[in-house]
Amino acid sequence: MVRYTGAEVQRMEDPRLLTGHGRFVDDIHLPGMLYAAFLRSSHAHARIRSIDASAALALAGVHGVFTQADLAVPDTAQPMNQLYPSPVIHQDITQHPMATDEVCYVGQTVALVAADSRAIAEDALALIAVDYEPLPAVVDCRTAQADDAPMAHVGTDTNLGGQLRSAFGDIDEAFAKADHVFSASFMQHRGGCHAMETRGVLARDEPYGEGLTIWSSTQCPYMVRRALANYLGEPEGRVRIIAPDVGGGFGPKAGFYPEEIVIPVVARQLGRPLKWIEDRREHFTATTGQRDQQWDLEVACDKDGKMLGLRGVITHDNGAYMPYGALLPFTSITPLPGSYAIPALDVRLDVVFTNTTPTTPVRGAGRPYGIYAVERMVETIARELQIESAEVRRRNFVRSDQMPYETGAKLRDGMPVRYDSGDYHACQEKALELADYAGFAARREAARAEGRYLGIGVSACIEDTGVGPYEGSTVRIEPSGEVMVRTGAASQGQGHHTMIAQIVADQLGVRPDDVLFEAADTAKFPQGVGTIGSRVTANVGPSSYDAASQVRETVLKLAAETLEAAEQDLELEDGEVRVAGAPDVKVTLGELAMKLAPMSGGKVPAGFKPSLEATSYLGSSGSPIASGSNVAEVEVDIGTGEVKVLRYSVAHDCGIMINPMMVDGQIIGGVVHGIGNALFERMIYDDQGQPLTTNYGEYLLPLASEMPHIDIVHQETPSPLNPLGVKGAGEGGTIPAAPAIVAAIENALSDFGVVIDYYPVDPQYLTGLIDAAGAQAAE
Repeated sequence: MVRYTGAEVQRMEDPRLLTGHGRFVDDIHLPGMLYAAFLRSSHAHARIRSIDASAALALAGVHGVFTQADLAVPDTAQPMNQLYPSPVIHQDITQHPMATDEVCYVGQTVALVAADSRAIAEDALALIAVDYEPLPAVVDCRTAQADDAPMAHVGTDTNLGGQLRSAFGDIDEAFAKADHVFSASFMQHRGGCHAMETRGVLARDEPYGEGLTIWSSTQCPYMVRRALANYLGEPEGRVRIIAPDVGGGFGPKAGFYPEEIVIPVVARQLGRPLKWIEDRREHFTATTGQRDQQWDLEVACDKDGKMLGLRGVITHDNGAYMPYGALLPFTSITPLPGSYAIPALDVRLDVVFTNTTPTTPVRGAGRPYGIYAVERMVETIARELQIESAEVRRRNFVRSDQMPYETGAKLRDGMPVRYDSGDYHACQEKALELADYAGFAARREAARAEGRYLGIGVSACIEDTGVGPYEGSTVRIEPSGEVMVRTGAASQGQGHHTMIAQIVADQLGVRPDDVLFEAADTAKFPQGVGTIGSRVTANVGPSSYDAASQVRETVLKLAAETLEAAEQDLELEDGEVRVAGAPDVKVTLGELAMKLAPMSGGKVPAGFKPSLEATSYLGSSGSPIASGSNVAEVEVDIGTGEVKVLRYSVAHDCGIMINPMMVDGQIIGGVVHGIGNALFERMIYDDQGQPLTTNYGEYLLPLASEMPHIDIVHQETPSPLNPLGVKGAGEGGTIPAAPAIVAAIENALSDFGVVIDYYPVDPQYLTGLIDAAGAQAAE
């Protein structure tokens, strides 16, 4: 019998997508549909004195201009819902669907035009006259709490939005007994999502039918349903959210945006379907991004580089509002102490408001920032004590015999952070071997003879995956013999259909091609959470496995009665149940499904329920911890500051792999994302809060021509937290990439004594460090 779990099954989604048969929001056209465009604030901070839309309303083809006051909602003064309330939030400030009397960042929604075409709607935007009173703006999170800092919001007396702390062990004792105390400060700069498909919303209201139907390019249709129904004061059952094909999500599409309220409300008011598709400039200014974060840390260690304690203060820029609660700040500190057994920790994180676009999770959420920080401290110890950094890691790793290992930190729900399984030592050794780490000294010497500067950097990471509480699945065998699987989990290109089909096919003795798949439609599956935090494989995997196992039990029981045979004598293969040793004595899955779905006058067999199906919400009983080690080899041009990534090696452990080829795809994509963070992507604002990098000539993304070949080796340490032994894999490539590359650059420039305190490491910044080091050496 063929086993599909663990096999490199070709992605079942690809033929449809590659032949142009995908169905994204902008591919959907409804009769009578109008098109929307938003007027957005051109000021980082200003009062709105008045809005005059008379000229826009007079333009032919315009069907309406709407401000917040024009929306038919229960309370136009009500701001948007807080998705993740928390007691650590001191000022729970969320924006209104459209601004009322104040705008707090460039790109904030002010008004909407609905017209016969997008072009007419955009022409009308230029005719809307808004009288603004500009106000001082705060832009830099590092100065947001200064005594003379402007307030990001009128009527507040502080820019501190919240405060978090993670502490365990005796931090004072750790530092008192340390042989060495080292400090480091560094800034992790702001970047964005930049999915291939921008955001989009299409809404239709059928007051005497299904109610509101919204197609949204969202990662979390059930969260959008709940938040919208709550804002409108309506039952969730009257709000249907469909996430069709979505061209990349990476985190920002997991939020709830003003457009997801305004578009359905205006569609209802006009009695016409209404579509809005974000343009690329809007994506830069209106879609949430990630960071800035300033880290000021101290590490205590003994003479051998063994870490005893880590403490410090982090300042997190949340932008102008707090749409996602403190989730991003939380996930920045919960990964500490990373892969290491550090007995004491005490870090405080201040969440501050600035007059910039709000920040929410981007691939990895806060995990890349926390891991970058602890890896920077490892590099600091290695540099100060003249110990090879890979050796410092060996001396500090959590050992495999310590698993399950409690770090001492707490998750958002107060539960302890517990590493369920893994072998961090073995993972690093695999990465070093893959990178030919032992041969690097010879490569470096040969390059120096040619006047070239090579460097090598190592990093290690952990990733908490599979966050609950559930993500259910229904598995049903159709009378045709095909298997239908439904789930709420939305896909943005990960390959959910393929992964789930492999699991279900193994349980029911069919081919993956026989497994039909429907997802991300709130009218077709009752409840779900969303595709975030590398959680789908560790939740939908177990639920689809469990549902298919329940169906299998029913199949064998019913087949035993039908064939008059013992269950233990039955074989399930190729869509049939056969008696072992008597292959002609058989019944198909379709025939069994028909027995449980009789028409009028028929009878369901005694002891069985109608329909050959089962639903399960079985997930992981905790957060499976994935892990990995990366090695980057770079060349630095000391004249221009250009950095070329020559080789990149990944050792990764995501437990049992359902489809190794798709895991490789996730890792490679994540590494590219991480290289972009490390070397290219900068969302820059001037001191007035005006964004300066709003196109791809200014905001640089990594190109294929700049990417190295990425070598991958896997380590499969099963998770004990679910029956499949799986862990998440979607963000494990991104999390350790920046620290590996930054360490490699420092290693290449070790003769200059360059220490990097900021990324992305662009040529201008890097040549400045080299020049400064040269000038200091000349003194």
